[in-house]
Amino acid sequence: MHTSSIDPGQIRAAAALIRSRVRRTPVLEVAGEDFGLPGIVIVFKQEYLQHAGSFKTRGAFTQMLRRSIPPAGVVAASGGNHGAATAFAAMKQGVPATIFVPSVASPAKLRQIRSYGAALRIEGDRYADALAASLAWAQRTGAAQVHAFDQVETLLGQGTVALEFEEQAPGLDAVLVAVGGGGLIGGMAAWYAGRTQLVGVEPEAAPTLTRALAAGQPVDAPTGGVAADSLAPRRVGDLMFPIAQRHVARTVLVSDEAIGHAQRELWRTLRVVAEPGGATALAALLEGRFRPPEGSRIGVLLCGANTDAVRFECQAEEQAA
Repeated sequence: MHTSSIDPGQIRAAAALIRSRVRRTPVLEVAGEDFGLPGIVIVFKQEYLQHAGSFKTRGAFTQMLRRSIPPAGVVAASGGNHGAATAFAAMKQGVPATIFVPSVASPAKLRQIRSYGAALRIEGDRYADALAASLAWAQRTGAAQVHAFDQVETLLGQGTVALEFEEQAPGLDAVLVAVGGGGLIGGMAAWYAGRTQLVGVEPEAAPTLTRALAAGQPVDAPTGGVAADSLAPRRVGDLMFPIAQRHVARTVLVSDEAIGHAQRELWRTLRVVAEPGGATALAALLEGRFRPPEGSRIGVLLCGANTDAVRFECQAEEQAA
């Protein structure tokens, strides 16, 4: 299957397939002035409330249910969230899972992966190292590779976020989405198909889609920054890229400081604990990298919460002191 298979009809079919296994996460409409942004309305899609703590669970279940899983089970490489989602879906489907993660994966995510019964292997310093190890494992054992962002099933599953968001909050003027490998924004772009302005938000230290769009193809980018365990895969996926070229309006880059500020503001204002990647989309508004016209209703995807809440609270207090 190719990019042509990633369309609204296929996304709707994926949503029907996984409906009983994922949560329909709620939305929350907030006055922009609550975040120091008067004149706009922010509509948050609370995908951090998804099983396993992120949107990745949608793609993982789509993989499990659309493919024939061999006796060796599944294998995945992940900065943490995709690994947790794959481990959770495998546990629910009763199949073995082996998850490769880089050393930058947060302790909270490692604990979560283990809690779902998966075999956890730490390999290398970055996602690309873990991916290479997982590919070798799949070749050696026959396990089914569940890619974090560059497989049709993954993109279809992540596209169900946009299907839900549009049903819950139709007519948004723009939707801000954090970008790592591009599975989420690629799937969402395939659903919205230009009907809504879709804006990718990336850390300055990991500008994967920004570099790709400038080059006209996926290219290597830096893989650092505070969100390196979720938004720094080296390059975006080949499958999502033509979809992004057609349907992603623009990308913006935000600083690590802005991401940290967004985390603290989510906690202060909504009592939401978001991981760095989960707060990145909001950072674009707070840092002024995306300035919507007055009267706009702006969708912001809060995509993950796999962090240690106690540690986050301590960090916030320390930085406020």
